[in-house]
Amino acid sequence: QVQLAESGGGLVQPGGSLRLSCVASGSIFRANAMGWSRQAPGKQRERVATITRDGSSNYADSVKGRFTISRDNAKTTVYLQMNSLKPEDTAVYYCNVRAKIDVWRAESDYWGQGTQVTVSS
Repeated sequence: QVQLAESGGGLVQPGGSLRLSCVASGSIFRANAMGWSRQAPGKQRERVATITRDGSSNYADSVKGRFTISRDNAKTTVYLQMNSLKPEDTAVYYCNVRAKIDVWRAESDYWGQGTQVTVSS
């Protein structure tokens, strides 16, 4: 069983900052790619940022230059620093890890329960 615990969401004014954290725990043999996605009401879930074990990262065009993803492999934790937040960033943010739970199994994606980020005056 893999569990992902997200934290750091909340209400912030436009132009403000938040730092999201996600700790993966449980039966993880090795965590490979980790990332964040978000979903706003009435919209499809979209990928925000991903990061590989070697530190290579990718960002959605809408957040480039404003968000930074990082990870701590030893702690199986991924972070998302969110700066210059805009109202359109309002969504539930979900943490994701692509991992093997043992040496015999193929990689699978695991998801957290989500944390609400609201950007509003």
